[in-house]
Amino acid sequence: MTKHKTDWQQDIIPGFDVIKWKRENQARILRETEGMTDEQIRERRRQVCERADKRRAERAKSAETGDQ
Repeated sequence: MTKHKTDWQQDIIPGFDVIKWKRENQARILRETEGMTDEQIRERRRQVCERADKRRAERAKSAETGDQ
């Protein structure tokens, strides 16, 4: 697979290929949700969003208190 470059992909992290990362994650999600019903996929999405919200809140609290 070729490394793609666009104006918005400015080697912010040298050597990081955002297109490759995106494709790998899409493939992983397809594998994980294969055979699930729409309702199961919605529940899974809700759980993932809840975990992300919790991590985001923890990082914000940590930033407020100056914890590292």
